[in-house]
Amino acid sequence: MSMTTEQKKSNLRLALILASVAVVFFVGFMVKVVLLSR
Repeated sequence: MSMTTEQKKSNLRLALILASVAVVFFVGFMVKVVLLSR
């Protein structure tokens, strides 16, 4: 089963969205830790 170009594009977009969400959560967590540790 070979993936079409459209499927690859949507998969890439989904991966980018998930990655950016993970980064936002991580940054938010780090900021919280820094603020609480003062």
